[in-house]
Amino acid sequence: MTDRCGWAESSELMISYHDREWGVPLHDDRRHFEFLLLDGFQAGLSWAVILNKREGFRRAFDGFDPEKIARYRAGTIGRLLKDPGIVRNRQKIEAAVRNARAFLELRESAGSFDAFVWAFVGGATKHNAWKTLRQIPARTKESDRLSRALQERGFKFVGSTICYAYMQAAGLVNDHLVSCFRRADLRAT
Repeated sequence: MTDRCGWAESSELMISYHDREWGVPLHDDRRHFEFLLLDGFQAGLSWAVILNKREGFRRAFDGFDPEKIARYRAGTIGRLLKDPGIVRNRQKIEAAVRNARAFLELRESAGSFDAFVWAFVGGATKHNAWKTLRQIPARTKESDRLSRALQERGFKFVGSTICYAYMQAAGLVNDHLVSCFRRADLRAT
């Protein structure tokens, strides 16, 4: 049996996400946007709910294309509010549209979203050495700074806890437990 982080053991979908995506250093702007958008939708929900609806989100949100999402208007938002394949929360949907616009503006000014976010961890993954899930913080000083920077640029649903979950998913931090086989794999990359 493979040792992995306990949170991932609940379903084959969670195991696959844990083993193939979570914590892998990300350097693609569209994937950054996808992860940030999904983590915003997760607020108040479990990651399993979001992961189970991920394909619905991809379909509903034009493959997480920020240029297309930035052009959404009331009619599209109304359609999304009726889509059972996603989380139908008006504030989160409107925030996704606003975040697409802010994302494009930030990318234009910074050159890339990737360069912007990686600066918050000094350009390299921060490898932690947690032994239990209880040791993993919900937020850090880096996620506090990222949250403030995004909010100052007009992003919504980017509190520090959401930003830390995003940083974990996008590989800015390696929070795989020391007993997890993925921790060593990712330290080697």
